[in-house]
Amino acid sequence: MNLKLYKAFDHEMGEARSLFAAKEYNACFSHLERAHVLGQRYLLPHLQSHCWMLRVGLTRRDRREIVGQILRIFASFPGSLLGMAPRGNTGGANVSAYAKMDIPEDLQEFLGYR
Repeated sequence: MNLKLYKAFDHEMGEARSLFAAKEYNACFSHLERAHVLGQRYLLPHLQSHCWMLRVGLTRRDRREIVGQILRIFASFPGSLLGMAPRGNTGGANVSAYAKMDIPEDLQEFLGYR
């Protein structure tokens, strides 16, 4: 992961952590989704985003998110290591783990799409 991408990922994770501490779980999850888009090609950032999504799911007692994140944590290994993560996927249990999605314009430059 290059420095520019790492800083963008770290920024999104920092925002998510701050919002989690403030119990702003919906806003927190939005930043986790953005972090997922940025980090899904790299194993540790990919796992980090899913572990935090699981944490939000546990805090909200959202069974769908809990089960979805547990499955996605295991899928992170081949997804990242073999390049199987679908481009732009936000990583939440509300979307298919296989769905390609549009990448927000402000994130495209960090991923080399501009």
